[in-house]
Amino acid sequence: MTLDPKDRAIIEATQAGLPLVPQPFAVVAETLGIGEAELLERLDTLKQQGVIRRIGAAPNHYRLGMTANGMSVWDVDDTLVDDLGDQIGALPFVTHCYRRPRALPVWRYNLFAMVHGASREEVLAKRDRVADLLGNACQASDILFSTRILKKTGMRLRGKKG
Repeated sequence: MTLDPKDRAIIEATQAGLPLVPQPFAVVAETLGIGEAELLERLDTLKQQGVIRRIGAAPNHYRLGMTANGMSVWDVDDTLVDDLGDQIGALPFVTHCYRRPRALPVWRYNLFAMVHGASREEVLAKRDRVADLLGNACQASDILFSTRILKKTGMRLRGKKG
């Protein structure tokens, strides 16, 4: 796909993150010499076209004091997983929750929920709250604790312009 030069400039200006100011899109627009409304319209169009998937925050949980992080994995009844996943994803301590296909016989889990806390004990207590919510719909579970910080980055443009 060939990008319009303005769209390419917008992606390049935002791919490393937005400025931490009250009106970040206004600052980016000014830097690019366009209006904020045009910037937002172009970002929306890029999203609709599938060029960008989303614009969202990627907090550093360690800097926020959440040094224990566990991906809880669950074997949930397939007829209930969507509804239960919505409920788990709405919990204040779950940063993301999603359904994935099972990889039987090796991996039986179909629901994933990332839980953060200041200690492993706190994460395990929060995991227990998820287990209570799932009740009998859950046949098995596990938790995979983070052992290192992985760099979170979005799309990066490189190569030929145009």
